This record gives sequence, structure tokens and C-alpha cells, in this order.
Amino acid sequence: MKKILFVICLGCLLFSCKSKKTIVTKKPSTTTRQAETKPENKTTEAPKVFASKTEQYIYDFKAIAQQEMSLYGIPASITLAQGILESGSGNGRLSVEANNHFGIKCHDWTGARIYHDDDKAQECFRKYKDAKYSFRDHSLFLKERKRYSKLFDLKQEDYIGWAKGLRAAGYATDKKYPQKLISLIERYNLHEFDKEVLGDAYVKYEAPIADEHITYIVSKGDTLYSISRRYNITVKELQNINGLNDTALSIGQILVVKPSSKN
Repeated sequence: MKKILFVICLGCLLFSCKSKKTIVTKKPSTTTRQAETKPENKTTEAPKVFASKTEQYIYDFKAIAQQEMSLYGIPASITLAQGILESGSGNGRLSVEANNHFGIKCHDWTGARIYHDDDKAQECFRKYKDAKYSFRDHSLFLKERKRYSKLFDLKQEDYIGWAKGLRAAGYATDKKYPQKLISLIERYNLHEFDKEVLGDAYVKYEAPIADEHITYIVSKGDTLYSISRRYNITVKELQNINGLNDTALSIGQILVVKPSSKN
């Protein structure tokens, strides 16, 4: 009997000691949690700054022009120069409201259209959903019309031949159209985009020496007087050569600063 009582007392004592033990829970480290949720420092690329609207235009559309060159054989330099000239570097009404960068008129066009004063009042021009369709239509316009077929016999490096051929085929009525294209190509090195497309097949085109008139593209801050001093010509001569009635100039305007001796 004494043994039974002893066993019972010993069991109660052990149970009592065990129940007094406290349970310790380990709290997660706050420093570890903060390190896991701390956001990464991401660097944002600064927006590209352009010296002019023309340089931005070239940046925006050079890839499209090169793609069209690969598909249809029209020099990217010519396409870009025409786009700059015809659309006012993307700021003309036709390009802004109709995505028409090449001044292509309706003709047999069945799509959307816009009316704009050109050679005549309120002429019909093609309208596109996106500028890239204007570039494609420009390629097809030249490729599918017989009067431009001789252009495709020229080397793709020969931007001078292409510029003159466009005028000869009737793309533009402006007698100075070829020289305007050539001036843009050489000023902005647009022929480098032709070189990128042609790669090892590119052969630098050496233009024949000719007595051509020299042109200048007006930049910010230019005046007739400053241009006349640069080319050793009088303001009056500049006005007469270019048919100017006053001294007002606009950025991007092309002036003839030395007429051809043939004229």
C-alpha cells in the first residue's frame, strides 16, 4: 500500500513540473524580412534629346526606311530625304492629320482620304492609319509604276542618280527637287543607312564632277546677311537667286548660295 501511494505522489510531482515549463517561440528576424521586401533600385533611361525635328524624324523612321530598302530596293537615304522634304520632317498637315509622309495623291485610291491645297485648291490625298503604311505605299508607288522603272536599274548606292531620276520621271515639278534631296542626304549622312543595309555589297558611289549649283539649309539663328557673308555673296544676290521678296527665313528652308554657271 505504501508503494502504491509513493508511485502516485511521484507521478503527480513529475506532471506538476512539466506543466510549469514555458513554451518559447522564435520570432522571425525583422531585418531579414525588410531585406527581402526592399525594392531594387532601377535606373530609368533619360529621354533622347535631338538637336532638330529633322534629326528626330530620321531617328524615328530610319528602321522603316531600311526595311523598305531590303524589300523593294529603294535606297533608305532617298526614302528618308523624300519623307523629310515632303512632310516637313513630320510636321506638315498631311503627315500630322493623315500620316501621309510623301504627298501621294488619291489617283486610284479607295481608302480614307484628306483634302489639301497643293498645285490646285483642295486636292485629294491618301490617308493612312499609321505612318508605316505611308512608307509601304511609297515603295509600291515607285515599284509598280512603269515610269519609275529606270530607277531600279541604278545602283542602290547612287542616291544622286535616284534623286535626279525621280524628278525626270515626274515625281515632282520643282526643278530644284533633286538638289534638295541630295543636300539632305549629304547633310545628315543618310547614305550611311544604305551602307548598313547593303553591308559588304556596298560600294561608295563617286559622283561625277559637275558644275552644279550649291545649296544651303537654313538653321536656327541664320539670317540672309550671315549666309551671304559665309558664301561671299551679297544679300541682294541671294534674294534674286532664290526669288525672295524680303529677308524672312524659316528653319529647314533650302537656299541656292551659288548658281550653276550653266544657268
